[in-house]
Amino acid sequence: MRFVLQLTPSPPEPASALTLRVDGIVVEVPDDGASLLEVLREHLGIRSPKDGCSPQGQCGCCTVWVDGAPRVACVTPARRVAGRDVTTLEGLDPVTRDTWADAFTSAGASQCGFCTPGIIMRLAALGARRATPDDEAVERALLAHLCRCTGWRTIFEAARQVYASEDPGSHASATDAPSSRDLRAAAARATLEGGELQTVGAGVACGGGGFAEDTAPADALVAVPDGRGGWAVASSLAQARGRAGRVPGRNSTVALRHPLEVPPGAWEVTLRTTFVEPAYLEPDASWCVPGGEPVTPLANGGAFGGKRSSPVGAVARRLADETGRPVRVVFSREDVVRLGPKRPPMAAGVRADGSGVVRVGRTPGSPDLAPWARAAASVAPGLVVEEVAVAGPPVSADLRGAGWAEAAVLLAVLEGTQSGAPGPGRRPVTVRSPAGATATVTIAPEGDVVVSVSAGEPLDEVVLRSYVVGAVHQALGWVRSEGVAVDESGAVLDLTIRSFGIIPARDMPPVEVVVENDPRPPVPVGDTVFAAVAAAAWLAAGLPRSWPVDPGGGT
Repeated sequence: MRFVLQLTPSPPEPASALTLRVDGIVVEVPDDGASLLEVLREHLGIRSPKDGCSPQGQCGCCTVWVDGAPRVACVTPARRVAGRDVTTLEGLDPVTRDTWADAFTSAGASQCGFCTPGIIMRLAALGARRATPDDEAVERALLAHLCRCTGWRTIFEAARQVYASEDPGSHASATDAPSSRDLRAAAARATLEGGELQTVGAGVACGGGGFAEDTAPADALVAVPDGRGGWAVASSLAQARGRAGRVPGRNSTVALRHPLEVPPGAWEVTLRTTFVEPAYLEPDASWCVPGGEPVTPLANGGAFGGKRSSPVGAVARRLADETGRPVRVVFSREDVVRLGPKRPPMAAGVRADGSGVVRVGRTPGSPDLAPWARAAASVAPGLVVEEVAVAGPPVSADLRGAGWAEAAVLLAVLEGTQSGAPGPGRRPVTVRSPAGATATVTIAPEGDVVVSVSAGEPLDEVVLRSYVVGAVHQALGWVRSEGVAVDESGAVLDLTIRSFGIIPARDMPPVEVVVENDPRPPVPVGDTVFAAVAAAAWLAAGLPRSWPVDPGGGT
């Protein structure tokens, strides 16, 4: 694979300087057209504002304050804030920062911790400007943000804790978690659910999860995909992206396509799905020193399986060895969408006895989907899986519950149809995972979700509940609104993070979680909840033939 190295470009005309006050300190930076986010991260080394979509301005991870008001830094030109006060999470009043971080930790409102610094900045500003903001005010504030992990409800709970503690008439505490809580056990449950090493604590809520983009050496070269199968390498991120000729992505108005047709047959239940983006908030990144081991792109979370085959670590190691310099490899949001794996589309028909045929789409260059078929057979041995070549972005069997979740949904819904007409108010749906976890889900007519889980020893109920609520959020989106539009050649058309159909905070229903007493060793349960909620949501929608049932109904 080729790369283009540009270390000594022709020197530009000296740029004039901008002066601004950042976290109470007057700084001077070049007036080179950079965004405020680029100034904070690349020039000043401030790491709490995160780059989740720059310069789309759609995820809220880079939110800071400008003169006390929240602002999305990636779409704010630095020259527009010259002479003004910029406050990041690092510069927030320590008592305020700690209060929010502790509340997010005690409520389980932070998992990977990538999106939460921006959310805390937004909600802290709301609390400073309003007397005890209510849930409706929080909903409006969160319109500027996306969170893929937590399912929003725990964020509302953390906000209520903080706002109540700030209310002079309230005796509530923002840190109501018991002092005996074992954060090592909490991290063990988070690691079990995410499939990768994870830590839990107030530092994580503040963005200190050890992300590769936050830990790279300041003098590292930067490499980005050049759009032609190679890598553009330069001394800075801005130079590398300029060298690659990067163009910000946009969302399309093209309708979702379902590349597979249901196999012919007399079926009791049929279903078609499309390409679905895992939509983890932290874009793939890694760095490596010559002769060293690359830093994992999976810092503090599993990305729902979407980064298990990410190339960034291997590329960082190769380029570091070739250049003799530390190299940092960074995906943009558009790179993630174009190059990252999607949930493969499927089309299935199932008979009343549980037998049937499932077609699963494999795109050119994607790995073998035999693991997908084996996972489906582990819960539904009567289903025959056929791998079909289709045009589209990369797909993978690594994504959460791939194969077995689809099969479990089909069987759970088949059982539901045999016990009565589909629709709201049905009896609970139960799914048991290959690992032995059980989730029972009821969706009330008004949309509230009740989930009862059996997952062995909880280890930490706060974290367990957080992962359950997050799985509810992702499952509802899978059924109702999520998908990625591609053209007939398979090229991805939806390149903005808001175009994937992720359910926003205002549309996320209340979730009640019941943790059953289970003396067994702990087992992961999030993917089990994901499958059970998907089945329950599909039944509640009346079993339409294709997912998503309400395209465009998410963000």
